[in-house]
Amino acid sequence: MADIARITEIVEPEARALGFDLVRVRYYKGGEIGPLSDAEEHTLQIMAERPDTGQLVIEDCAALSHRISDAIDALEEAGEVLIADAYRLEVSSPGIDRPLTRPKDYVQWAGHEARVQLVNPVEGNRKSLQGDLVGLDGDTVTLEDKKSGRVSFPLADVHSAKLVLTDKLIAATRPLDSSGADDILEEQED
Repeated sequence: MADIARITEIVEPEARALGFDLVRVRYYKGGEIGPLSDAEEHTLQIMAERPDTGQLVIEDCAALSHRISDAIDALEEAGEVLIADAYRLEVSSPGIDRPLTRPKDYVQWAGHEARVQLVNPVEGNRKSLQGDLVGLDGDTVTLEDKKSGRVSFPLADVHSAKLVLTDKLIAATRPLDSSGADDILEEQED
């Protein structure tokens, strides 16, 4: 298995050096879903974003992937084994329906619909909630759940959380800079 805390210590400075914020480091068994997937494959998933856009373009993903690979390789050459199993490195943007992994995510995305899985049940033994995120007060998350109404729970009790793709979320998401795209298309046509 992998020590996520140690891997995060390695990855975060590499992301910061490129001007990115680290969103999530996750290690799991299984690769891509599909006919060519290998259930025995392990994946080290790194999500990062540019603070000004909340996204990464493909060049950003490639640059971060190279930095992470080089850092892990250097540590392994020095004798520190971070991940014993064979694995695939996946570097990506969190996407529009992004995971909520940091306290600031619960503040920034207040007013948007989220799906939350809890470790400890609330409101009549429920661990799965979905509704509009009210926000974060200290270490307490408040959600206007579709079934239970307003529910509050400790941030530490969140097993996983992500935004739900809605028209409101799409409207609130900053588009990627597409300046110069027309020039590229014109050059390809000539």
